[in-house]
Amino acid sequence: MLWMKTLHIVFVASWFAGLFYLPRIFVNLAMLKEGDESTRERLLLMSDKLMRFTTMLMVPALVFGLILWLYYGIGQGVDATWMHVKLTLVVLVLGYHHQCGRLLRQFHARLSIKSHVWFRLFNEIPVVLMLLIVALVIHKPDQVMGFMGQITLALGVLVALVIGALRVFKSPEA
Repeated sequence: MLWMKTLHIVFVASWFAGLFYLPRIFVNLAMLKEGDESTRERLLLMSDKLMRFTTMLMVPALVFGLILWLYYGIGQGVDATWMHVKLTLVVLVLGYHHQCGRLLRQFHARLSIKSHVWFRLFNEIPVVLMLLIVALVIHKPDQVMGFMGQITLALGVLVALVIGALRVFKSPEA
């Protein structure tokens, strides 16, 4: 079972790495100047390859996770509310992955109208989802809603600190 967990974690981490990087390429595509076709084609090629690779990593991550859950019984039982929340978040990650594919097809068809700022914000979604999923798996809380409130508060404080730090380091006096 430990090898199954190991493989699950490695494939999940690799899958998320692709989900972290693909929207960064979308930011660059959204920032391209009109007529920069060679860069556009290179970025689209990179996006296509990364999307294929990320999808190939997603499948074993899900298969190993299902084996751990259904065969080994991890996260089953009366006190496993955390697993139901985790699985809900995994469904959101799958939706995010699907949305990345849709956005990539829009770039190919030259139909993307979203700004680079939108893609920068979109890029943060898998970070938050991964944080929530990992926290649930590590802590396995009995009171999930209270735990999610604590995570939300901690995340809010972290975002405020990062925004404050960015303002300090971005100011001309610094």
